[in-house]
Amino acid sequence: MKPGKELLFLALGGSGEIGMNVNLYGCDGKWLMVDLGMTFADPAYPGVEIVLPDLGFIEERRKDLTAIVLTHGHEDHIGAIPYLAADLGVPLYATRFTAGLIAEKLQEEGLTGQVDLRVVGTVAAEAIGPFGVTWVPLAHSIAEANALLIETPHGNVFHTGDWKIDAAPQIGQPASDEELRAIGDKGIAAMVCDSTNVFNEKASGSEATVRGGIEESVAAAKGRVVVTTFASNAARLHTLGRVATVTGRKLCVAGRSLDRILRVARTAGYLQDFPETVDFDTAMRLPRREVLIVATGGQGEQRAALARMAFDSHPIKLEKGDTVIFSSRQIPGNELAIGRIMNALARLDVITVTERQAHVHVSGHPARPELAALYHRIRPQLLIPVHGEARHLHEHARFAVEEGIPQAFVQENGDLVRIAPDGPKKLGEQRVGRLVLDGDVILPADGTTMNERRKASVNGSIAVAVALDKGRRVVGDVEVALSGLPVEEDREDFLADARAAAKDAANGGPADEAKLREAIRLAVRRRATDWTGKKPLVDVLLIRV
Repeated sequence: MKPGKELLFLALGGSGEIGMNVNLYGCDGKWLMVDLGMTFADPAYPGVEIVLPDLGFIEERRKDLTAIVLTHGHEDHIGAIPYLAADLGVPLYATRFTAGLIAEKLQEEGLTGQVDLRVVGTVAAEAIGPFGVTWVPLAHSIAEANALLIETPHGNVFHTGDWKIDAAPQIGQPASDEELRAIGDKGIAAMVCDSTNVFNEKASGSEATVRGGIEESVAAAKGRVVVTTFASNAARLHTLGRVATVTGRKLCVAGRSLDRILRVARTAGYLQDFPETVDFDTAMRLPRREVLIVATGGQGEQRAALARMAFDSHPIKLEKGDTVIFSSRQIPGNELAIGRIMNALARLDVITVTERQAHVHVSGHPARPELAALYHRIRPQLLIPVHGEARHLHEHARFAVEEGIPQAFVQENGDLVRIAPDGPKKLGEQRVGRLVLDGDVILPADGTTMNERRKASVNGSIAVAVALDKGRRVVGDVEVALSGLPVEEDREDFLADARAAAKDAANGGPADEAKLREAIRLAVRRRATDWTGKKPLVDVLLIRV
């Protein structure tokens, strides 16, 4: 469809889920994309680490897409850019720090120069087709997080991105109350708003308050200290630099993503007073009470620095009496992975500290008091909740109306919504979905490859090779190979039965090769089901001799 004289909204990701944010605004025949994020895979995607949004809707209309504008540099907002942006063929607009992170991602994928990446100021305005876009700095757990004021002939939208209210931000200067009220004075048809912490009654708190809790925990530690946090949290890195200096510890950084953030932050003018760091060898030679290590891996990532330390495969070695501080929240779904790391640390007699034991983390997303404060400054006519699961979106809508916003409209990925005129109104449902990055190949998340892999992971697989003479009689032995089938002690008996079933089905079977292969496949699978209750994948190879 082509937008008419109207203002439309369509989420291709991030509504009904937390992560993989992709939002489209339509107006006067054109579309504007806000963010292009990814998410991390769960056990439903065996062998896959990265999940991407299916952009089929806008790819079919790419001639009407004007640009991609980025709110900030977190993976769930920019992570899909190296894999999908080049095919869209439109310019990307981002502030300097975010653009630096994107540029490094593009370089890693060999795409430097293939994407039109345009840097805007921290307080910038751009005319992009029928859209006027103004970047509005807000506090968050990364440098240069922005809301977007999107002005159109049919109404204005305040798209918050990820944000919080922080009275003492450690990096950057968010818009003042007066500046936000001035935006509200323009008249805001809709506020599209982060819903992550809508159930939290207490404000998220200032980054400045974390320093005391971390400093106290580090000062009390008798051995080496490892602090793990989100690599992108440049404000937390600033805090850790100060803590290292105050507690008299040398700073060591472990993790490629931390190195990248430090490099980009310094290039963008941040973290200029961050202490000089020491390498791993120096860190290990220093007295244990004189080193503070900042490491990736707080979400339990198997290949991150913390996991390698916990399982003794990293140059930094931990031992009894050392301390690991988890200066981050557990992302839902990562509990088991994080628990695995904590158990490994416990076996080393390493002390772990989380936000349950000390004030070592604050969220970067708004709780109810902050949501209410922003409503009253922006004063939108309509609230569209995003960046949340269904429970977050519906609770956010209820809360917004309770706080005096005239209307709230709950949508999820694929719902095409007219904001104005005569809105809000759901016009229909568009195709959305997920893609997976499987090695170097992008595939449908529910396509043949992934479905076969899921079936194999649940039911196992069998490969059958049968040689046939010209009379379609079996020659020699039938070969059967198993993977993941629960026969264990009965393996040899089962193999003999499976060979017999394949041979019986092959001898004098259908002349058509496809039908013969299917007959053999079904015969072997029936035997497997009789023995195990499973329905494995069965591949049949026919050899003519």
